Amino acid sequence: MAMPRNRRTSLRDSDSRLGESDKIEGVGSWDAIEWTKIDQPVSRTVPHGLSDFLYEAEEVLAEGYGVLVNTDEAGTLFVTNFRLLFLSEGSRDIIALGTIPLSTIEKFNKIVIKQQSGPRQSDKTPTRRLLQVIGKDMRIIIFAFRPRTKQRRAVFEALLRCARPTRLWDLYAFSSGPSRFSNTSPRVRLMNEYLRLLGVESHHSSLSIIEDGSFTLSNNWWRISDVNATYDMCATYPFSLLLPKSIRDEDVLQACKFRARCRLPVISWCDGRTGAVLARSSQPLVGLMMNMRSNADENLVGALCTELPGGKRGRRKLYIADARPRKNALANGAMGGGSESSSNYFQSEIVFFGIDNIHAMRESLVRLRDYLDTHGTKSSDGMSSFLRHGGWTWGGGNLSSMSASVSTLGDSGWLIHIQNVLAGSAWIAARVALESASVLVHCSDGWDRTSQLVALASLLLDPYYRTIKGFQALVEKDWLAFGHPFSDRAGMASLSGSGLELPRQSSSTNFPSSPMRQTPGSFPSQSPMSNQTQTSNTYSPIFLQWVDCVSQLLRMYPFAFEFSSAYLVDFLDCTLSCRFGNFLCNSEKEREQYGVSDACGCLWMYLDDMRASGGSSHVHYNLFYDPSKHEGPLLPPAAALAPTLWPQFHLRWSCPSEAQAGEVEAQCRNLVEKISHLQKAKDIAESKARETIATMEAVKAEIHNEKQVSSSAMNLARKANRENDIIKRAIQSLGCRIHVSGSDDCTINIESNLINLPERITSSLSTRESPCSYDEKMDMPISVALTPDNNDVPENPILRVCENLCPQRTREGGCKWPDASCAQLESQFLGLRANYDAFDRLSIYDSYFQPE
Repeated sequence: MAMPRNRRTSLRDSDSRLGESDKIEGVGSWDAIEWTKIDQPVSRTVPHGLSDFLYEAEEVLAEGYGVLVNTDEAGTLFVTNFRLLFLSEGSRDIIALGTIPLSTIEKFNKIVIKQQSGPRQSDKTPTRRLLQVIGKDMRIIIFAFRPRTKQRRAVFEALLRCARPTRLWDLYAFSSGPSRFSNTSPRVRLMNEYLRLLGVESHHSSLSIIEDGSFTLSNNWWRISDVNATYDMCATYPFSLLLPKSIRDEDVLQACKFRARCRLPVISWCDGRTGAVLARSSQPLVGLMMNMRSNADENLVGALCTELPGGKRGRRKLYIADARPRKNALANGAMGGGSESSSNYFQSEIVFFGIDNIHAMRESLVRLRDYLDTHGTKSSDGMSSFLRHGGWTWGGGNLSSMSASVSTLGDSGWLIHIQNVLAGSAWIAARVALESASVLVHCSDGWDRTSQLVALASLLLDPYYRTIKGFQALVEKDWLAFGHPFSDRAGMASLSGSGLELPRQSSSTNFPSSPMRQTPGSFPSQSPMSNQTQTSNTYSPIFLQWVDCVSQLLRMYPFAFEFSSAYLVDFLDCTLSCRFGNFLCNSEKEREQYGVSDACGCLWMYLDDMRASGGSSHVHYNLFYDPSKHEGPLLPPAAALAPTLWPQFHLRWSCPSEAQAGEVEAQCRNLVEKISHLQKAKDIAESKARETIATMEAVKAEIHNEKQVSSSAMNLARKANRENDIIKRAIQSLGCRIHVSGSDDCTINIESNLINLPERITSSLSTRESPCSYDEKMDMPISVALTPDNNDVPENPILRVCENLCPQRTREGGCKWPDASCAQLESQFLGLRANYDAFDRLSIYDSYFQPE
């Protein structure tokens, strides 16, 4: 379980710290601990800085100063309404080993250790008062308290009140509420998964569709039925079921009576290409003589054998996989149960997997946990274990060699059970994938071993379930919707209620052989109050075992899974902690009936939020995931089904160094993060380079445009130059001489004896009034502008120039040259433009010879 982000807030400045007289002296090692006697316990308040370590709505109920024996570390132990929290005196930080959610505690005991008196010691040698806490997550913790301070009693009584509340509503999940991890409807998610299996993903489910009952869709083979919409048919099945299309709801109601707890055969997974299915149920009620039959049940099971695909003739084969040992199935016949007869079911074959029951799994995990605690570096006996002496390591440092035999793990048998579940699931997946056969799986009640086998086989068959989103859908379908009794199996409070009792495993090895635990002359004793934690006959780590199997597949196929082993560990921690409402109660009906989803936070939202904080490099993502390598089913060979301990979960408390055995993965993750940073830097550099290139292209385009404008201007200048030359020659042909001075003044000298004109007419150059041109040789702007002062004044010298120089002008003031337009006096040039077509039309006799 992840700690709050601001967990390193210091408590050094707190005004309510424990006094020096309350602390335990000599905390260097367990043997060095000395107990200082005081007559009265010291009252204390909760340190003010502790609030920075608490979750929302988490309240401190009790506290005590002591030593975490596993690590010989002194600190303060707080009991809150959510967890047992140990705060180190030295680091002022939360110690993960000593901090455990209350719902994760399997049992706890008060223990008194009386040491043997030496020859020089008095008979009043102080006893050691211990509190043993055993967790469902493979840890055993020992806390030591000072004698006669009543601190251990305060902590123990607080645990009695809170560790197993009498009512479901007293759990922390209801106190914290949905908060920011609000839950969407699990029934909507289940319906969307059904639609995916039927191949009608274009339809999306919603609460309104579910409430009005319009979710009964189908394909060619299967249909979604609302026959259990009110949970009247089967209280532990979901509100909607996948059934053969050929079976009516009336037949379903008849068939359910032939199965234990009315858990009739229904489809859990189907292959949209071949029509093969994985179905699940409970045991049939065939009786002691195994002679009871049901036509409705036989027709329903036979409907699972649809026609073979690809035009093949005939119907597919049906395997009925009984997860129990054969002798157990026969023994259940005495209580009305039993197993099917292949002669009664169409084209069927019965297979027994021999997987032990919940009680065997419970005892196996107890033995494994005690064995690991005995030989781990953080052993709860507080003494140097084999690893502390440095003379022995786990299988020579190789987990595989450690797991080679059952005896290596203290005869726990845990890995044998894991192997049996893996082998059965692989066999089921192979029958579906290789033979296109249908498989019906059941055990006794159909909610423990059946869930393990069906969910694991689905994981092998369908790549979607190997993604994070698909894994969620798989868990919600085969574990939550189909009624795995989480409250009973995990020892949580339930609606049915089982009092204050905590489930306790009946292990005779609470303290395995160790130098401290069986020191000659020592007398470990348990407080009578600890007898309130008796064995629960329904507690069993079935779901934990299944997740362990998933971790084995992840080890075998590192490229096939989107999630990592760290994701599975965090997922299990959240499940065991009861911090969220997803895994409360025993069935979908109970959770819906009491609105658990609305009242509590959602585990999936919490995990999504964790991943969002780390992006694609988050530890929950498998670095090696490559879906292209495993697009189809995973069919592991029998030789590959040799499980090893799951170090990230089994060894993280007893031997943390081995829990970090995935050092290659950690180094790879660091390299990936560095590559990610370098890739970001590269992307930034490439972005800047692209911007620079774009800027350069823009400048090039601008320069090109400027060149074009300049070229056009040069062409215009040359054209204007030619026009100026023509005008100059035209004016010079009229007897005018043009001179352009350096001051840009233009002087025109007119030589004529016809009229009396001034010898020089000067016009100033105006670049604003007339277009400029550049002389190709002089590179100087030249313009001639002749502007009359008044067009109506006959004495205007410009008019006289035009009248006297133009040979086509009559004395009367007219023009012999039609449309000559040669006297546009208001313009900026002296008009000598002629209409040569009109000139050609003139008569040869017209005005060429002036009269005498």
